[in-house]
Amino acid sequence: MKSGVEVRKLDKQGRLIIPKDWRRSELKDVQEVFILKEKGYLKIIPKKKVDLKKFFDSVDLGENLDEWDEFEERFHEVP
Repeated sequence: MKSGVEVRKLDKQGRLIIPKDWRRSELKDVQEVFILKEKGYLKIIPKKKVDLKKFFDSVDLGENLDEWDEFEERFHEVP
């Protein structure tokens, strides 16, 4: 996909066609996008599922989670 600026015309209902090469590279099987509205521009971001499991082992809570019940009690204690 080539980066750059393209001028596109909107139809009478205000719709535009998203470039095919961007759809192929960024959307793939995704059928939904986030549209961020800011003053003067729109930003289109593909709505993709994120696999959060890859981050589980990278978080260090400084606790032994083998005893989950004890951890949960300490976690919810009011100081």
